[in-house]
Amino acid sequence: MNEILKKQGIGVPTPVQEQALPVLLAGEDVIAQAQTGTGKTLAFLLPIIEKIDLRKNHPQALVILPTRELAIQVTAEARKLAAAKPGLQLLAAYGGQDVERQLRKLEGGSHLVIGTPGRLLDHMRRESLSLGGVNMLVLDEADQMLHMGFLQEVEAIIRSIPRRRQSMLFSATMPDGVRRLAKNMMNSPRDIRISSDSDIPLDNIRQLAIECTDRSKQDALVSMIERDRPYLAVIFCRTKRRAKTLNEALQEKGYASDELHGDLSQAKREQVMRSFRSAKLQLLVATDVAARGIDVEGVTHVYNYDIPQEVEYYVHRIGRTGRAGGKGLAVTFVAPKDLPELRDIERFLGLRIPRQRYEASTGLVEKAGTASQAGQAGETGRGARAESRQGKGGSGGRSAKPGGRRGAGRQGAGAGRGSGTGANGSRSGGKRGGEGRPSAGGRGGRQDSRGGSKGGRGSSSGGRGGGRRG
Repeated sequence: MNEILKKQGIGVPTPVQEQALPVLLAGEDVIAQAQTGTGKTLAFLLPIIEKIDLRKNHPQALVILPTRELAIQVTAEARKLAAAKPGLQLLAAYGGQDVERQLRKLEGGSHLVIGTPGRLLDHMRRESLSLGGVNMLVLDEADQMLHMGFLQEVEAIIRSIPRRRQSMLFSATMPDGVRRLAKNMMNSPRDIRISSDSDIPLDNIRQLAIECTDRSKQDALVSMIERDRPYLAVIFCRTKRRAKTLNEALQEKGYASDELHGDLSQAKREQVMRSFRSAKLQLLVATDVAARGIDVEGVTHVYNYDIPQEVEYYVHRIGRTGRAGGKGLAVTFVAPKDLPELRDIERFLGLRIPRQRYEASTGLVEKAGTASQAGQAGETGRGARAESRQGKGGSGGRSAKPGGRRGAGRQGAGAGRGSGTGANGSRSGGKRGGEGRPSAGGRGGRQDSRGGSKGGRGSSSGGRGGGRRG
C-alpha cells in the first residue's frame, strides 16, 4: 500500500484510505461510510487502476455515481492516476455529453467506465456497453443514489455484472435502504466507518439558529447577509423550485447570486461552479443533491434556508465551510414547525445551538439567549479568510479594507474589472452595478449603481454607507 501511495505522491493517507486500501488491494468487498472530501475517491480508484489488466480490451471496472458533477470530478481524478499506467483506456458516461463520441470510444475498448445510472443503462440498451467482463464495481454516494430514486436502475445494472466480482460501496450516510442494497450486492463486506467528527472539524464552525416564520424567512436571510457580509456563501434549499425562487429574489435585490440544482444543463452547472470558485459569485443557492462534492476554497458561510430533514445532512451541509483550518459560520433558519428537526440536530451533535430571533416588524435580527457565538459573525466573513485569499487577490486582498461587502478584495484582485471609482465602465447599469466593486464600498446606494453616476455598488468612501439607497 505504501508503495502505491508513494507513486501518487501521497505521504500520509487519510483515515478512509488507511483503512480501505489494504482491504481492497486484498480483493475483499467493502462498505464504507465517509463524507465527500475525505479522500475516498483515491481509496477506490487506486486499487482499481492497480488491478486492471491492460491485455484485456474490455471494461473491467465500473464506477456508478448519482450526478454528472460527481462523475466529472471522479473522472478527472482517474485521468490523473491513469497517466501512470500508459495504455489504460477510460470512458466517462454521463448526461450532457455527445453520445456518438461515447459510442466511438466504447468501440475502441475501455478498461474503466465511470458514469451515472441513466446514461449507463442507455448504453446497455443500445448494446454499446457490455458489462460481462467487469470484476470490480463501485457505488459512490449510494445514499444520494437512493434519495434520487435510482434504486431500480442501479439494481438493473448490477444484475448485468457477473456475481464473481469485488464490490465497493461508499456513502456519506447509511440509511436502511443503503444497507439492504449492500447486503444484496456484496459478499461478506468489510464495514468501514469514518466518523463525522474526523471528517468535518465542527470546532472551526460557529453555529447559529435564527427563529422566524416561513413567511419572513427570505427577509431574515437578507438581514443576515447584510450583517455577516460573507465572502462566499452556500445557501441550502430543500427543493429545486425553492432554490430557483430564492435565487431570483436575491438577484433582484442586487446580489451576485446563482442557483445549482438538477434542472440545469451541464454547461450551465459548470459555468455556475467556475463563477463561484473564482469568486465572481458571492452566493450559491443549492439543493443537497446538487451540492454533493462541492469543495470550494474560501466558503465562509453556510445558510440553511430550509432545515435538512436528515441530521447527517446538516453535518454535511455545514462542512462546506470551516475547511483547511479556516473559520466558518453556519446559520439555520427555523420556523416553529422546524423545531423538532432542530432538536434532533442538537441531540446528534450533543450541544445547544445558540438562538437569535428575526423580528419582521423591525427587520432586525435580535440577540436572544446565548447569541455571543453570532456576535462575531461579521468577522467570519470580513477577516477569517483574508490571509488565505490574499494570494489570489494580490495586495488588495480581502483584508485590505473590511468596510463593504465584497469591495476590498475584489478591487485588488480585479485588475481591470473595476477601477477605483468602482464601475465597470460600459456596464454601469444592471443588477450588480458592474463586475468591479469599489475598494472600500459596501452595498452603498443601489440607485447610484444602477444609474452608473457613481459606479459600483457603493461610494468609494464606503463602509456600508447609506444602506440600500446610498
